[in-house]
Amino acid sequence: MQITINPEDQITIDDDFASEIETGLLAQDAFISPKFLYDPLGSHLFTAITLLPEYYPTNTERNIFTQYQGQIANAIGIGGTLIDLGAGNCQKAESFFDSLKPSSYFAIDFSVEFIQDAIKKLKGKYPQILMQYIGMDFSKQLTLPDTIPSAKRVFFYPGSSIGNFLSHEALKLLREIKSQTNGGGLLLGIDLMKDDSVLMAAYDDPLKVTAAFNLNILRSVNSHLASNFKVDQFCHKVKINHAENRVELYLEALEDLIVSWPGNSRSFKKGDMIHTENSHKYTIESIKQLLKNAGFETTQIWTDPKDFFAVIYAQ
Repeated sequence: MQITINPEDQITIDDDFASEIETGLLAQDAFISPKFLYDPLGSHLFTAITLLPEYYPTNTERNIFTQYQGQIANAIGIGGTLIDLGAGNCQKAESFFDSLKPSSYFAIDFSVEFIQDAIKKLKGKYPQILMQYIGMDFSKQLTLPDTIPSAKRVFFYPGSSIGNFLSHEALKLLREIKSQTNGGGLLLGIDLMKDDSVLMAAYDDPLKVTAAFNLNILRSVNSHLASNFKVDQFCHKVKINHAENRVELYLEALEDLIVSWPGNSRSFKKGDMIHTENSHKYTIESIKQLLKNAGFETTQIWTDPKDFFAVIYAQ
């Protein structure tokens, strides 16, 4: 893994994802890491998903941020460095700039192309804040470069993206975050367990935007692996796994087919599925215990009236 800095305040981390994708495709139960959902088109499609009335997490979290902005700011304090994990279009972090008044802001995302324009706009609006953006796959390891100030780091991980990780993976990431807070903490958005009908509407919306988002991962894979996936040979599938308290996304083959790439191939029978994402749901007690196991000693929690979602500041 190599870290370089270019003149546009960008830190890039170069990695070869082809072997990782190949390993998943050749597994007995084929899978693709959800990080490959977020190529430039996928990132825009996800932004569209957040505008859907059926997709409750974004609006619910935003309402919590708005209603409890003062309390959250008091809990965190002003100044320091705000580190935005999975920053996307950076709008969620921007909503805290006036109340938290960070001296530095660092946006980290898998898709650098998607965040670079957002950072350019933000730098014009907030010239007093030092800004950089980082291309990083922190699902493997979160290691911050030396250019990020060490004093009082507040990590911002909204949208319940921690739910994409298995329990041991989430614990590993939270421990890595805790070890690098340096007197700061973690502001975390977390999705809570709820009725199946609400979940199915959110992850299989009538306009099929989520289906397009999921199917686009095949084009993302083609770009990394030089494979020949055809989007129209698969369809979007959603399962609710009650045993694991999670929503699972799949792509189901609509016909018998063979996908090939340089040096290898994979046969799919009609009905075979590729797993693309988990979205774990938590209870207040289960997420508090996970944070405690990661080394966070205190938590302050804000929720919506329906207890659909929680925002937590952990130290």
